[in-house]
Amino acid sequence: MRVSAFGLAAVGWGLLAAVLLSGCGYNSLQTQDEQVKSAWSEVINQYQRRADLIPNLVNTVKGYAAQEQQVLLGVTEARAKVGSIQATPELVNNPEALAKFQAAQAQLTGALSHLIAVAENYPQLKSDQNFRDLQAQLEGTENRITVARNRYIQAVQNYNIAVRSFPDNLTAMMFGYKTKPNFTVENEAAISKPPSVDFSSPTPSPAPAQTPAPLPAPAPAPAH
Repeated sequence: MRVSAFGLAAVGWGLLAAVLLSGCGYNSLQTQDEQVKSAWSEVINQYQRRADLIPNLVNTVKGYAAQEQQVLLGVTEARAKVGSIQATPELVNNPEALAKFQAAQAQLTGALSHLIAVAENYPQLKSDQNFRDLQAQLEGTENRITVARNRYIQAVQNYNIAVRSFPDNLTAMMFGYKTKPNFTVENEAAISKPPSVDFSSPTPSPAPAQTPAPLPAPAPAPAH
């Protein structure tokens, strides 16, 4: 009887603890934390999809525009920098690591925009079917990245609001839930806009207008 009573008491306390945890937001925090992790995984998947397209894209451009070594090298180096960052789930809890990751991805976005802009100067490259397919896949991937980032931003916002709101903030402090850093959108439009590239000869500046020499002063009239 003692064992049964003890077991019933333990079950009762367990049920009570579950009810209390549920009522103070523990389950909600767990759910939103998992949503953040899921949204982050999708962001990484889409960025990886873009990285996988780059070697074929660079090789295709190189076949028609090998002289654009600086542009091609910029894309290759930016991709290597992105690949050197370990995008683990723990990264989303580290503001400095997330900022470094975002800066590397932004650099790669700018390098790719520059590459596509330069390709506009090579008609044979633009008409190449492989290049057109890769460009279409890249554009589709950029759209998926935007969607995935927006979902991640929203998931983090919802989580952070819950962590800071009473009474969930008490549960968050008790179980170590802290606010998470988020993506920033500073200069996002400028980064995603292809730069203007013009290889035509510069227009010579007009010669400055010359100021006419002053006329000589009239000779004084003879005295009478």
